[in-house]
Amino acid sequence: MTNALTTLPEPIPEELIAAVAAQSTRSVSPDFPILVEALLKRYETAADGIILYGSCLRTGDLDEGIVDLYVLVDDYKNAYTHRYLSLLNAWLAPNVFYLEVSHQDRTLRAKYAVISTTDFEKGTQYWFHSYIWARFAQPSRLLYARDEKNRQRIFNALAQSVITFLASGGKTLENNAFTVADIWTRCLMLSYAAELRAEQETRARHLATLNLHDFTQLTKAAYPMLTEVFNYQPENDTYLCQNTAATRRRALRHWRLRRWQGRILSVLRLSKATLTFSDCLEYAAWKIERHTGVSVEITPMLRRHPVIWGFKVMWQLLRRGIIR
Repeated sequence: MTNALTTLPEPIPEELIAAVAAQSTRSVSPDFPILVEALLKRYETAADGIILYGSCLRTGDLDEGIVDLYVLVDDYKNAYTHRYLSLLNAWLAPNVFYLEVSHQDRTLRAKYAVISTTDFEKGTQYWFHSYIWARFAQPSRLLYARDEKNRQRIFNALAQSVITFLASGGKTLENNAFTVADIWTRCLMLSYAAELRAEQETRARHLATLNLHDFTQLTKAAYPMLTEVFNYQPENDTYLCQNTAATRRRALRHWRLRRWQGRILSVLRLSKATLTFSDCLEYAAWKIERHTGVSVEITPMLRRHPVIWGFKVMWQLLRRGIIR
């Protein structure tokens, strides 16, 4: 009897981990630690880390927006006093909650997602859908880590997000030379289409331009893991895409599947959020109108049946061509 050989995954480049760590530990508004303190009171010894991402990270404006946070926990059973919440989290991570904190005559608001550190690591590398790795390939800040071991686990997962994001999106590109801004714009557009999000190319291009220095650094550091997709051209600082026709067809098929999977997951997560997120339907309707201009009425019947409401939203966006 012979033992099967196990192929170990290639190690993440140290340069990429260092770049992610440097970007993730930059200074933030002094308001953010107020929210971290409130979350640590809720999750006490369960919290492995707290990550900031999203629009409030970019603007620093906590008065007009809702802060986006991820709370990484060691175990779902340890994170909750109610067993149904741990079961929901294990079934379809993450769970999403709402937080308000009064501070110096102001109200700080946050939407935070709870996921285990293990599931977060799996999400950045193995999940088919882009829900985790597309978010955390983009700028984020590690606001809290339990200890150095967890800090390194989180940095590694963030670095893995960059690799998964660029490899999955890069395989869809034509065999041309692309700038870093072009690559990230195209990959961001793919990830937007995989969820019930309607950001246009101008939005993706804006983010790629706004974060060009960081994206350039991350792409260069991740390049040793992307040589099957790209060939770096130092003379003009571009990346020559070298996909085979079969690779590109398979990658485009995968992204079409992610789009349909994302619609189903979005409805399921919205339905689940009615059990965890106060005023989640109002928040969802506000965000949809903010990004698409589509006003979605929440009737009493739809409030009682949020799954139906979710499918109604998806149908309206499909009918208007906002999502395809």
